[in-house]
Amino acid sequence: MSTKVTRTPAACSTLALQHFEQLLAFETDCWDVHHAISNQRRDFILIDVRAQALFKQGHLPEAINIPTHQLKRDTLTQFSEDKLIVVYCAGPHCNGTEKAAIVLAKLNRPVKKMIGGITGWIDEGFKLVID
Repeated sequence: MSTKVTRTPAACSTLALQHFEQLLAFETDCWDVHHAISNQRRDFILIDVRAQALFKQGHLPEAINIPTHQLKRDTLTQFSEDKLIVVYCAGPHCNGTEKAAIVLAKLNRPVKKMIGGITGWIDEGFKLVID
């Protein structure tokens, strides 16, 4: 007897490998971002795409706030065009990262989303900066 888990067979290993390798090209997670920040090895730009009021209530260390609607070529001129941009928003219930990533990709900027957002960061026990 099969369950809803096994009713649809898993992809073959070749397809699974391709899928998960590609997924990491689009996403990073809270642990990896925290590790990079904690070890002064941040080789990316960390952008909080939420509203400024939410940013001031709490944000990731070293993050800058550029709400999605303000992401434009001229607001990014201070950053090298080939520097990876990592975006985050409120969390898994929010699609702000996807909207921001679309804007950045259209501007030909390398971009990844930090899965989990603020919610994931807090769930992992990491601290926020409050302005």
